[in-house]
Amino acid sequence: MSKKKRELTVDEKKLWRRVAASVKTRRPVPAEPEDADEAPAPKRAMHVAPKPAPAPVRAKATPAPQDRGNEKRVRRGKLEIGGKLDLHGHTQDTGRAALARFLRSAQARGDRTVIVITGVGRGGEGTLKRRFPEWIAERDIRVFVSGYAPAHRAHGGAGAFYVFIRRGD
Repeated sequence: MSKKKRELTVDEKKLWRRVAASVKTRRPVPAEPEDADEAPAPKRAMHVAPKPAPAPVRAKATPAPQDRGNEKRVRRGKLEIGGKLDLHGHTQDTGRAALARFLRSAQARGDRTVIVITGVGRGGEGTLKRRFPEWIAERDIRVFVSGYAPAHRAHGGAGAFYVFIRRGD
Protein backbone atom coordinates (compact mmCIF):
# COMPACT_ATOMS: atom_id res chain seq x y z
CA MET A 1 0.00 0.00 0.00
CA SER A 2 1.40 3.38 -0.93
CA LYS A 3 1.76 6.19 1.58
CA LYS A 4 0.49 8.88 -0.79
CA LYS A 5 -3.19 8.86 -1.68
CA ARG A 6 -3.95 9.66 -5.24
CA GLU A 7 -6.92 11.86 -6.06
CA LEU A 8 -9.74 10.36 -8.12
CA THR A 9 -10.25 11.68 -11.61
CA VAL A 10 -13.52 13.35 -12.56
CA ASP A 11 -14.65 10.22 -14.44
CA GLU A 12 -13.77 7.99 -11.48
CA LYS A 13 -15.77 10.24 -9.12
CA LYS A 14 -18.80 10.08 -11.42
CA LEU A 15 -18.54 6.31 -11.63
CA TRP A 16 -18.17 5.98 -7.84
CA ARG A 17 -21.26 8.13 -7.20
CA ARG A 18 -23.30 6.01 -9.63
CA VAL A 19 -22.21 2.79 -7.94
CA ALA A 20 -22.73 4.17 -4.44
CA ALA A 21 -26.21 5.44 -5.34
CA SER A 22 -27.26 1.98 -6.58
CA VAL A 23 -26.31 0.23 -3.32
CA LYS A 24 -28.94 -0.12 -0.60
CA THR A 25 -27.49 0.52 2.84
CA ARG A 26 -28.82 0.76 6.35
CA ARG A 27 -27.38 4.21 6.78
CA PRO A 28 -27.46 6.84 4.06
CA VAL A 29 -24.18 7.40 2.27
CA PRO A 30 -22.96 10.96 2.91
CA ALA A 31 -23.04 13.01 -0.25
CA GLU A 32 -19.73 14.42 -1.42
CA PRO A 33 -19.64 17.93 -2.82
CA GLU A 34 -19.72 17.80 -6.59
CA ASP A 35 -17.15 19.56 -8.68
CA ALA A 36 -18.34 22.70 -10.39
CA ASP A 37 -17.66 21.33 -13.86
CA GLU A 38 -19.75 18.17 -13.30
CA ALA A 39 -23.46 18.02 -14.05
CA PRO A 40 -25.57 15.96 -11.64
CA ALA A 41 -26.40 12.49 -12.93
CA PRO A 42 -30.03 12.04 -13.97
CA LYS A 43 -32.05 10.02 -11.46
CA ARG A 44 -33.76 6.89 -12.62
CA ALA A 45 -37.32 6.14 -11.66
CA MET A 46 -37.38 2.84 -9.82
CA HIS A 47 -40.24 0.42 -10.34
CA VAL A 48 -41.61 -0.85 -7.04
CA ALA A 49 -43.44 -4.15 -7.26
CA PRO A 50 -46.70 -4.35 -5.30
CA LYS A 51 -46.62 -6.48 -2.16
CA PRO A 52 -48.20 -9.91 -2.61
CA ALA A 53 -51.49 -10.56 -0.87
CA PRO A 54 -51.14 -12.36 2.47
CA ALA A 55 -51.53 -16.12 2.31
CA PRO A 56 -54.89 -17.48 3.46
CA VAL A 57 -54.99 -18.84 7.00
CA ARG A 58 -55.03 -22.62 6.96
CA ALA A 59 -56.15 -25.09 9.57
CA LYS A 60 -53.44 -26.42 11.87
CA ALA A 61 -52.22 -29.85 10.93
CA THR A 62 -52.46 -32.80 13.25
CA PRO A 63 -49.11 -33.10 14.96
CA ALA A 64 -46.93 -36.14 14.50
CA PRO A 65 -47.14 -38.65 17.36
CA GLN A 66 -45.49 -37.22 20.46
CA ASP A 67 -43.99 -40.46 21.77
CA ARG A 68 -42.52 -41.37 18.36
CA GLY A 69 -42.62 -44.97 19.54
CA ASN A 70 -44.80 -46.15 16.68
CA GLU A 71 -42.72 -44.26 14.15
CA LYS A 72 -39.51 -45.90 15.39
CA ARG A 73 -41.11 -49.35 15.50
CA VAL A 74 -42.31 -49.00 11.90
CA ARG A 75 -38.88 -47.86 10.73
CA ARG A 76 -37.24 -50.83 12.46
CA GLY A 77 -39.74 -53.27 10.98
CA LYS A 78 -41.31 -54.14 14.35
CA LEU A 79 -44.76 -52.75 13.43
CA GLU A 80 -46.55 -54.15 10.41
CA ILE A 81 -47.71 -51.81 7.67
CA GLY A 82 -51.29 -52.65 6.77
CA GLY A 83 -51.68 -50.91 3.44
CA LYS A 84 -50.26 -48.46 0.97
CA LEU A 85 -51.86 -45.65 -1.01
CA ASP A 86 -49.95 -44.10 -3.91
CA LEU A 87 -51.25 -40.64 -4.86
CA HIS A 88 -49.04 -40.22 -7.93
CA GLY A 89 -51.14 -38.98 -10.84
CA HIS A 90 -53.92 -37.62 -8.64
CA THR A 91 -55.11 -34.04 -8.62
CA GLN A 92 -55.67 -32.29 -5.29
CA ASP A 93 -59.38 -33.11 -5.34
CA THR A 94 -59.07 -36.75 -6.36
CA GLY A 95 -56.08 -37.25 -4.03
CA ARG A 96 -57.99 -35.96 -1.00
CA ALA A 97 -61.02 -38.11 -1.83
CA ALA A 98 -58.83 -41.20 -2.34
CA LEU A 99 -57.10 -40.55 1.00
CA ALA A 100 -60.42 -40.32 2.85
CA ARG A 101 -61.68 -43.58 1.27
CA PHE A 102 -58.39 -45.37 1.94
CA LEU A 103 -58.22 -44.36 5.61
CA ARG A 104 -61.87 -45.32 6.17
CA SER A 105 -61.30 -48.77 4.69
CA ALA A 106 -58.00 -49.20 6.57
CA GLN A 107 -59.77 -48.53 9.87
CA ALA A 108 -62.55 -50.95 8.93
CA ARG A 109 -59.94 -53.67 8.15
CA GLY A 110 -58.30 -53.05 11.52
CA ASP A 111 -55.01 -51.73 10.15
CA ARG A 112 -52.91 -49.78 12.66
CA THR A 113 -50.33 -48.28 10.31
CA VAL A 114 -50.45 -47.43 6.60
CA ILE A 115 -48.18 -45.62 4.16
CA VAL A 116 -49.41 -42.77 1.98
CA ILE A 117 -47.11 -41.91 -0.92
CA THR A 118 -47.50 -38.33 -2.11
CA GLY A 119 -44.28 -38.02 -4.09
CA VAL A 120 -41.82 -35.20 -3.58
CA GLY A 121 -42.95 -33.14 -6.54
CA ARG A 122 -40.81 -30.87 -8.65
CA GLY A 123 -38.17 -29.14 -6.60
CA GLY A 124 -38.99 -31.13 -3.46
CA GLU A 125 -42.24 -29.35 -2.57
CA GLY A 126 -45.03 -31.01 -4.45
CA THR A 127 -48.61 -29.88 -4.08
CA LEU A 128 -49.89 -33.19 -2.71
CA LYS A 129 -47.02 -33.40 -0.22
CA ARG A 130 -47.70 -29.86 0.96
CA ARG A 131 -51.47 -30.39 1.22
CA PHE A 132 -51.27 -33.78 2.99
CA PRO A 133 -51.01 -32.33 6.57
CA GLU A 134 -53.97 -30.04 5.84
CA TRP A 135 -56.07 -32.98 4.67
CA ILE A 136 -55.18 -35.01 7.75
CA ALA A 137 -56.32 -32.10 9.94
CA GLU A 138 -59.76 -31.86 8.31
CA ARG A 139 -62.65 -33.09 10.43
CA ASP A 140 -63.85 -35.94 8.20
CA ILE A 141 -60.34 -37.45 7.91
CA ARG A 142 -59.07 -36.58 11.40
CA VAL A 143 -61.49 -39.12 12.96
CA PHE A 144 -59.47 -41.98 11.41
CA VAL A 145 -55.97 -40.71 12.24
CA SER A 146 -54.08 -40.69 15.53
CA GLY A 147 -50.94 -39.20 13.98
CA TYR A 148 -48.53 -39.28 11.08
CA ALA A 149 -44.80 -39.07 10.46
CA PRO A 150 -42.43 -38.83 7.50
CA ALA A 151 -41.51 -42.25 6.16
CA HIS A 152 -38.09 -43.85 6.27
CA ARG A 153 -36.08 -43.85 3.06
CA ALA A 154 -36.77 -47.55 2.59
CA HIS A 155 -40.53 -46.80 2.58
CA GLY A 156 -40.48 -43.78 0.25
CA GLY A 157 -38.52 -41.17 2.22
CA ALA A 158 -39.45 -37.54 1.72
CA GLY A 159 -42.31 -38.45 -0.61
CA ALA A 160 -44.21 -40.69 1.82
CA PHE A 161 -45.82 -40.61 5.26
CA TYR A 162 -46.65 -43.19 7.87
CA VAL A 163 -50.25 -42.71 9.02
CA PHE A 164 -51.28 -44.21 12.35
CA ILE A 165 -54.92 -45.27 12.35
CA ARG A 166 -57.23 -44.90 15.36
CA ARG A 167 -59.01 -48.00 16.55
CA GLY A 168 -62.54 -48.25 15.18
CA ASP A 169 -65.48 -48.13 17.57
